[in-house]
Amino acid sequence: MRVITLNLNGIRSAAKKGFFDWMQTQKADVICLQETRAQEHQAREAVQLPGYYAYFFDAEKKGYSGVAIYSRKKPDKVITGLGWDLADKEGRYIQLDFPHLSVASLYMPSGTSGEIRQAMKFQFLSAYEKILKKQRKQKREYIICGDWNIAHKTIDLKNWRANQKHSGFLPEERAWLDQVLGPLGYVDAFRELNQLPDQYTWWSNRGRAWEKNVGWRIDYQIVSPGLKNKIKTVQIYKEQRFSDHAPLQIDYDLPY
Repeated sequence: MRVITLNLNGIRSAAKKGFFDWMQTQKADVICLQETRAQEHQAREAVQLPGYYAYFFDAEKKGYSGVAIYSRKKPDKVITGLGWDLADKEGRYIQLDFPHLSVASLYMPSGTSGEIRQAMKFQFLSAYEKILKKQRKQKREYIICGDWNIAHKTIDLKNWRANQKHSGFLPEERAWLDQVLGPLGYVDAFRELNQLPDQYTWWSNRGRAWEKNVGWRIDYQIVSPGLKNKIKTVQIYKEQRFSDHAPLQIDYDLPY
């Protein structure tokens, strides 16, 4: 089972840059997308991906946020939202349920625009942790894809010393991920197989960051512990550039 996740930085922009043409060659089973920046009808008009069911959860504000999932198989159930305004009015979560597996596309808020927004991000983390705890009690496995907007360890961003007081690498954010990937039992699928440095998924558009590989690893596939031994291959695709993020592709030894 192949799962690909990408923050598109606009679905219409990524389509023009060839993302969906590339996707047709990748044999993905599930494609999780974030920051579609379009209403559903606009996305469907802009993108044709034959052979997939497509599900969207838009932000109320036009041209902002939004998540989507494309799936080769029709799910048993589609869940949109998490139950509070920041998640739901901004279109930040969609989940497809299959018989014994759920796959989600998550777009965690950023706190880079100031203290008020950072406080909202902390509220999101607190509320979402409760949901992650509930999911661990379910008799199903989870693959939670998306832009989590947190670099976990110093290996996960180039200039970590200079960013210790910046949103995305704050001690409180990293401690929260420690909790998710520690006591809660979830697994960072990419790091299960790749422990190398300089593995980034996002680059600023400033200062030739992409060219110099001055990046952050903030896009994840975080899985429930029952899938830890099912992770077969991991790859950050950088041969083409569709967004300021790169696609994260992971193959699992799972029926689909």
